[in-house]
Amino acid sequence: QLQLVESGGGLVQPGGSLRLSCAASGFTADYYSIGWFRQAPGKERAGVSCISKGGDNAKYADSVKGRFTISRDNAKHTVYLQMNSLKPEDTAVYYCAADTVFGLCVLKSFRGYDRWGQGTQVTVSS
Repeated sequence: QLQLVESGGGLVQPGGSLRLSCAASGFTADYYSIGWFRQAPGKERAGVSCISKGGDNAKYADSVKGRFTISRDNAKHTVYLQMNSLKPEDTAVYYCAADTVFGLCVLKSFRGYDRWGQGTQVTVSS
């Protein structure tokens, strides 16, 4: 079964760090771009970051540039999102998704992302 599983969420104080992981199983996610998205209560799901299949191209939402870093280890079939200098407004459920349709690293459209994980909660609060 094709599956993405996120982990690494939790409660952290403002200014703290977390590293999220997105592990793929049942399909070769190495062939696809992977994106991280988040959804806060009462808000629409929004793109956070994405990385191309080879890892040579990455994009970030303006709100996380300079604080978040995306990377991938294709040998482990895992994509990571290192989140530093966390702010309360980063609180959300974070999802990873694979674009198996177009193979593109994009943040403003969900069209190609047809494999989604179940999400992991990130709460930034003192």
